[in-house]
Amino acid sequence: MTRILVLYFTRGGHTAKIANAIAEQLTLRGAKVDLVDINSAAATRINWSDYQLVALGACVLYGTYDKSVFQFIEQHVQALSFLPNSFFCVNVVARNPEKRIPENNKYLQKFITLSPWTPADLKIIAGKVDYPSWPWYDRLMIQLIMKITKGPTDPKAVIDYTDWEDVKVYADHLLTLVEVAEPA
Repeated sequence: MTRILVLYFTRGGHTAKIANAIAEQLTLRGAKVDLVDINSAAATRINWSDYQLVALGACVLYGTYDKSVFQFIEQHVQALSFLPNSFFCVNVVARNPEKRIPENNKYLQKFITLSPWTPADLKIIAGKVDYPSWPWYDRLMIQLIMKITKGPTDPKAVIDYTDWEDVKVYADHLLTLVEVAEPA
C-alpha cells in the first residue's frame, strides 16, 4: 500500500480543508495518508522513511508565506528532496485561471526563489475570501489589495474560489508521481 504524507500550513483553516480533501481522495484511491499541520507536534516526529511521497501545501497572506513554512523546509530539506514530492500553493489571486499557471503566479515564483527546497512538482489552488472571519486589519488590507486587483471588496463577502474537482484531480496526479518513482 502506498503511504503518503500530506503536510500543510494554514492560517484561517482553508488550506487545512484543501489538504484534507487531498487526503480523502488519496484514501479513496487506496493510499494510506498521514495529514500533518507543519506547526503541530507531529511534524517534529516524522519518520520520513515510512512514505513513498510527500505533498506540502501553504497559503499566501499579504503576498508571502508564513516564516514557519520556510523554517520547516530548512529543517527538513533533505527528507523533502529525497522522496517524490509536490508543493501546492493556495492563494486568492489564483481565482483568475491564468494565475494558476506556475510561470504566471508571482507567489509561487516567490516561493521557488526563497525556498531551499526545489519541489519536483507544483500546483496552484485558488483560495477563499472570507472577510467576516478575518480580523479588521486583515480585512482592510485585503480589501485594498482586492480593490487594486479588481477583486471582491464587500466586507460581508465569503467566496470560495477553490475548484474542488481540480483538487481531486491533483490528488490523483500525486499517485502518478509515486508510480513514476517506483522501479520497474
